[in-house]
Amino acid sequence: MRRSSGGHGRASGGAGAARVESVLDELYTTPPSDFVSRREEHAAAARTAGRKEDARRLHAARRPTLAAWAANLLTHSRPEEAGRFLELGRALRDAHRTLDAAGLRELSDQRRRIVSALSRQAAQLADEAGHPLSEAALREVEATLRAVLADPDAADRWAGGHLTVSLTPPSGFPSDGAPAEPAPPERPSRPGTSRGRPAGRAEDELAERRRRRQEELDRAEQAAERAARLLRDRRAEQADADASLRRTQDEHDRARAELSVAEQQLRQTRERLDRVERERRDAEERYRTAADALTRAEREAREATRQVDRAASRARRPDPAD
Repeated sequence: MRRSSGGHGRASGGAGAARVESVLDELYTTPPSDFVSRREEHAAAARTAGRKEDARRLHAARRPTLAAWAANLLTHSRPEEAGRFLELGRALRDAHRTLDAAGLRELSDQRRRIVSALSRQAAQLADEAGHPLSEAALREVEATLRAVLADPDAADRWAGGHLTVSLTPPSGFPSDGAPAEPAPPERPSRPGTSRGRPAGRAEDELAERRRRRQEELDRAEQAAERAARLLRDRRAEQADADASLRRTQDEHDRARAELSVAEQQLRQTRERLDRVERERRDAEERYRTAADALTRAEREAREATRQVDRAASRARRPDPAD
């Protein structure tokens, strides 16, 4: 089956994009309980390899609900059935647009059979993976499949295999795929039937109450499933935050240790600088003392030389007594 863009979008071109899509395909067929840990492993591997953009895309992937995961399993594990189902959806939408009542009735029969069959396959795949679907989750899978038939955008998202939540059929599309039949004309009441009418109304009221109770139960189950899903997501986010906190704490401890070593080295360097500075000043003092002594010695040497010259000059002059 040709894959369309899923719920997270597909990057176009490049070996890197293909590599990320392959990892995302694996993630969205991974049971939701293992999704976050596998996602972080792949993101960490991408960061280690220097693929920052790949790591960002992988880390942004959101964990699917149980029903969305089961729907993704259908796309990846049953590509031929999924392809035929998408073709049925296109045909059903075309028939609905053209108001082809006969075609709608025929396609509606196929829709009910295939939705039921694919839902059972999704339940079987989830059970084989060790995560059986609840009744509420199975109804979400069925709602997703009906949405795929009714909505081309939903069909594209499901075909991408990266659903994170279940899909809802549009309200404007008939649930049974066929236009509503006109209501039969009301028959005039016949004599002697007036006593039966209150009983009929009571049965209708009882059926209506049962229907409302069933709807309330369905809503309660769906709310419970959403609450459980939200709890799982929050726990996963908490686990992510804990892991991030541990990593940053480790980095903080390493930085403090490096800072302590650097501060000790700085103190030692300053002490060495002070010692060398004192030695330099001592050396300069010795240099000035030696220079002064040299200057005095040179002056004395010159003076001694002049005295020698004067003495020699006197010695060369004749003595008057001679």
